[in-house]
Amino acid sequence: MSKRIELKKQRKEIIIDKATELFARKDYYEVMMDDVAHLSKVAKGTLYNYFESKEKLYDEIINSNLEKLLNAVKSELDSESSIIESLHTYVSSLFQFFISHKNFFKIFLSQISKHDEENNSDIKLKAEEIGSILSDIIYKGKRERIFRDIEEDFAVRLIIGNIFNSVKRSIENNFSDDQLISERENLFDFILHAIYSGFENSMIRPLKNKTIVLTRTVEQSSESASAFSELGAKVIIFPTLEIVPPASWKSFDEVISDKNKIDFLIFTSAHTVTMFVHRLQELQKEFDYSKTKVVAIGSKTSQVCEQYKIPVNIIPQKFSGEGVVEALSKYNLKNKVVFIPRSAIGRTELPKGLEELGAVIKTAPVYNVSLPGKNVIEESLKQLRDSKPDVYVFTSPSTFENFLTIMKIDNPALYFKGVDVAAIGPTTKSAIESKKVKVSIMPSEFTIKGLADKMIEYYRSKEK
Repeated sequence: MSKRIELKKQRKEIIIDKATELFARKDYYEVMMDDVAHLSKVAKGTLYNYFESKEKLYDEIINSNLEKLLNAVKSELDSESSIIESLHTYVSSLFQFFISHKNFFKIFLSQISKHDEENNSDIKLKAEEIGSILSDIIYKGKRERIFRDIEEDFAVRLIIGNIFNSVKRSIENNFSDDQLISERENLFDFILHAIYSGFENSMIRPLKNKTIVLTRTVEQSSESASAFSELGAKVIIFPTLEIVPPASWKSFDEVISDKNKIDFLIFTSAHTVTMFVHRLQELQKEFDYSKTKVVAIGSKTSQVCEQYKIPVNIIPQKFSGEGVVEALSKYNLKNKVVFIPRSAIGRTELPKGLEELGAVIKTAPVYNVSLPGKNVIEESLKQLRDSKPDVYVFTSPSTFENFLTIMKIDNPALYFKGVDVAAIGPTTKSAIESKKVKVSIMPSEFTIKGLADKMIEYYRSKEK
């Protein structure tokens, strides 16, 4: 009898595990019980013996994982004697649990963004208990005069928010074990310093009182702005690019219709992925990714691939053309066909580097960039006129050139005199400096996150 109970328990765990995988990949409404049964390798009737509805299954996933998380945190805290050790254990436990349960983390992030009335009461209570444990640590730290007198609810929200952001970043960038340890310890140091100093200080909002003009595409601007506004900056979103289809799809269609195998497919940006997929849909063609190694430059590009169910085989450590060449140099590229969907004004450094490794390069434009319409930038122009920016952020040569065009700037060196200019990478930096404009900020990691980190470092050094 006990063996039968054990088998039933194991089957239930398999169902929960496979369902968690599905809910992490798809929206709640897209997951069908048929899918869960198929993936769990059980009959649909058997599935309903365990869970009477999809809602019950979903709630069980969250409840059981939150229960495990709470037990893990409490168990770890039992052995701690000091407040600092307790805080370290709390941060480490949450970070490690979410890293070890990536699919649950994705579901939980989606769950906590819902309105209170939509949440199951048991789930709400467990989520609140996670916050209460931290609130108790902060209260004791204040009582023992280890932490400054800070508002507990505010501190809890910010600490847990920083843990979530750190886990999200680690998952998106597929951090190694060593990188995870470093990320976790840096996270704790940041939180501890903030609590010692108070959350309203420049440690938690290091870009407070800075006004940043952010130039990107229409679609990217709002998402990128949050990276700076969360750090305390006032952000003026100034779209300078609009993504449009290429003038002709002829070269793309020829590559896709060619019966020769594509050995490597390189996506250089999220836009190339989106336009690649949309054109395939228009042609009513399916691409066989099983015969091709897919390269995604950057975590954002990789995420968009995942959304379209494109398997990514290679993410270069450096998010640049040089990084791709370095990553692919480990392969035998002699006579291998490499297809690079690109912008209509795509650069030539990447194809040249791969050709030198013996690859046969095929490129085709999948999008073009144009100036946004006047109605799109009308509010941005008003904000710019009414503000005194501290720093202008440019994420490509095109964002810089288009900004000059939109603002009718004849003398860039004079216009940018007295303000800081930030470039996301060396190509953008070269384009800006060719106009005699000094670039003060450029990250080593060519991402918005890398740029934000470099900006913090730059302004802290100026304060010393």
